This record gives sequence, structure tokens and C-alpha cells, in this order.
Amino acid sequence: MSAIPPARVRFTGRERLVLLVLLGAGFMLAVDFSILNVAFPDIGDGVGLGRAALPWITTAYMLPAAGFTLVFGRLGDLVGRRRLFLGGVALLIAASLLGGFSSGPGPLLTARVLQGFATAMATPAALSLLTSTFAEGAARDRALGLNGALLSGGFTVGAMVGGSLVSLLSWRAAFFINVPVAVVILAVAPALLVEGERSERVRLDLPGAVTVTGGLLAGTYSIIEKDWPAGAAAVILLVAFFGIERRADAPLVPIPVLRRPTVRWGNAGGFVAFTMEPAMIFLMTLYLQGTLHLSPLATGFVFGVPGLAAIGAGVVAGRFIGRHGARRVLTAGLAVQGLATLPLLLTGSGRWALAVLIPALFVGFFGHVTAIVAYTVTGTSGLPDGEQGLATGLTLMTQQVAITSGIPILSAVAATRGGETAGTHLALAVDVVVTLAGAALVWVGLRPRTPAAPDPAAGPAPVFTKTSAQPATLS
Repeated sequence: MSAIPPARVRFTGRERLVLLVLLGAGFMLAVDFSILNVAFPDIGDGVGLGRAALPWITTAYMLPAAGFTLVFGRLGDLVGRRRLFLGGVALLIAASLLGGFSSGPGPLLTARVLQGFATAMATPAALSLLTSTFAEGAARDRALGLNGALLSGGFTVGAMVGGSLVSLLSWRAAFFINVPVAVVILAVAPALLVEGERSERVRLDLPGAVTVTGGLLAGTYSIIEKDWPAGAAAVILLVAFFGIERRADAPLVPIPVLRRPTVRWGNAGGFVAFTMEPAMIFLMTLYLQGTLHLSPLATGFVFGVPGLAAIGAGVVAGRFIGRHGARRVLTAGLAVQGLATLPLLLTGSGRWALAVLIPALFVGFFGHVTAIVAYTVTGTSGLPDGEQGLATGLTLMTQQVAITSGIPILSAVAATRGGETAGTHLALAVDVVVTLAGAALVWVGLRPRTPAAPDPAAGPAPVFTKTSAQPATLS
């Protein structure tokens, strides 16, 4: 049977406005995050924060962002995603103003903690509003693809203009830049966003919320600070969490949801994608500035040009999924991400390495963002609207924990080898092996369980004829 192309998706005027608000919020957060990365040295000088303490600018943000995303995602199912989204945007405005006007390390780090909470509130709410606004299928795939494109665009724009903005104005501009955008979103969102279906549960699983949040906080802290007692505490708390969820009448995370192949393997694929690629970018940033002696602005452009491929991937990924299925696209995206890292093992100390690096980043970024869109589609598929807050909370928690984990892990691998280039090459080799192994495991884990009831992430359903027992799969 010949392949049937996916139907063209047409959004209504109101749906376009909803997309503009929700995707604009994600774009704003992505730009803000990448601009702050290049401003850390200036921020430290401005508030009297020593170089050794600069990592706490990131840690103060990542702890609440990773630790509370799942709880806030589920809370959106209970109290309303629209309400949580608006609350998160309002908190972001207040936190950004506090950070921009800070004159000492205390107010600055408090602002970063509040920004982390705002992100944990707003991002799962925005994503679940997106998945509940657009029905599962081509429309949702297209919307999530645009979401991936704008997130990538936000990081790219931040990387390219961040150094210039901070140099021309001040590090305070890195905090103030998102305030006017957030004010506009807060003004127009109430009239556009409609509350979706809520979960029938009327109370939050408090013991589950406390143990999972404590476990994620301890785990994130242990990874960032290499604190083994905190890691042990994280394991104990997370084991306790799963024990609580098995016995709870109204669990925070119903165990059957975690047993769904789409949820389990979709998030596994997302974890691999987000653990390896940001860590590779971190290592290449050190390589470009430490070995090739490029300026921060030139480094931003090295990543910014391939970032255009990431934007393109977000635009077309939804169409790929509609034609080939999320299972194939997720596996292929991870494979491309891993294989594109291989040429980086050839880089040396000469500027000629840029001729290898930039094309490899271009291809790798395309595969990375394609995998991100596919894992989001996979992890949120097959669940009712009342569970979308939980599903998006899980996918975003996976993202936050993975980004937090990858950099210290690959940095530790690189540190085992003498010589900067040799250590970087070893870490990149581990990156390739882990990413390709992850692609293989996801392909096997998402395989259809029975011919009559294929997994939702495996693509279009097989069609059977009356005269043949073999399926003619639509692709």
C-alpha cells in the first residue's frame, strides 16, 4: 500500500494566539537562561560574589527548577494549569526585578531561587496547556514541534546576543530583559487560555510530594556538588516515594502511568538527549575558549550558526512524526545526535578544527531537537487531559535532572585523562557510546506489543486486509 501523507495542519486564529502566548513564554525563559550564562563573571563582580561561589548562581536556580517541576506539574492537574501558569509568570517578574536591582549576593541568590520556582511552575503548566489545547495527533505534533523550534531559537538568540547585550549595557540587563515580555504575557493570557479538564482527585498526595521533591533536591545537589551523603539521601527518599505511591489511595504519580512504555521509554530517550548534548556543548565551550582562544562573543556565534539547524528541526519534526511515527523519529534523532559527535574526536589545537566542529554541531543540533520533540510527543501520548500535567511534569523533570547531571558526569570523565584535549576526547567518546546505546534501547522498548494494538508512539496503526494476516503499515 502506498504511503499516505499526513494531513496539513491548520490552526484557527485563537489557536495561533494561544501558541503565541505559550511559546513566547518558553522562548523568553530560554533567552533569559542563555544570556545569564554569559553574564556570570560580571554578576559576581557586581554583587561581590567570589569566583569560587559563581556556580551557586546556577545551583540556586537548578535546585527548585529540577526538584519541584513534577509536583507543580501534578498540582496543575488539581488546581488548574492556567492559574499555575499565570502565577509562575508573575513570580518570574518579581524575581527578575529583585535580581536586577540586587546589590549583594543574598538578594541575588534569592532571586535565582525564585526564578527556579517560577520555571517549575510555569513550564509544565504551559506545556500541559499546549497538549490539552491541541488534540493528540498531527495538531499536537505540530504545536510541540514549534515549541521545540522556539526553545532552540531562544537559546540561540541568547548565545549570540548575550555577550553584546551585557557588554553594551550591564549584567542587570540579563535580568531585566524578560520583564516587559512577561508583563505582556500576563496581560493577554487570561483572556486567551482556557482551563482544561482537571483530575478527579481533590487533594495532593502530600507524603509522595515531600519524598519525591526531597529526593530530587538531594539528588540534584549531590550531582552539582559531588556530595555522596546527599546522593544516598536521594536514593532513600526516592525509594520511599515509590513505596508510598504503591499504597496511596490518590498517588502523586500513579504507578500504572510509569509502567506505560510511552512514558517510560519516552522519558528515557529524553534523559539521554538532555544529558549528553548540553554536556558536549559545555566541553566544546571550554575547548573553543581554552584551546582555540576564541572570545565569548565568537564562541556564541560558533554555536549560534548551527543553532539555525535546531530551529529548523523544531519546525519539521512534527511532520516527521506524523509520517514516520514518534518511535522512529526519536530513535533516529538520538542516532544522529550521537553520530554527529564522532567527528569532534578529530579536533586538535589548530583553528582548522572549526571546519570540522561547525558542520558537526549543525547536524548534531538537528538530531538533538528532533529527538526532543519526539520524546515530548511520546511521553505525553495516550493519556487523558486530566493527566497531562503529570505527563508534562515528568518530561520537564527529566529535562532538568538530565541537564544537571550531564555536565558534571562528562567533566569528571574528562578529568581522568591528562591533557585537556585527551580528556575532552575521552568524554566525547563516552557521549557517543551512551547516546547510541540509548537510541537502541528506546527502539526496542517502544516496539509494538501486539500487531492488533500497536504502541501509540510507534506511528500510524497497521491496516489488515481480509485475505492476509500480515499488516500493511501506513508510513
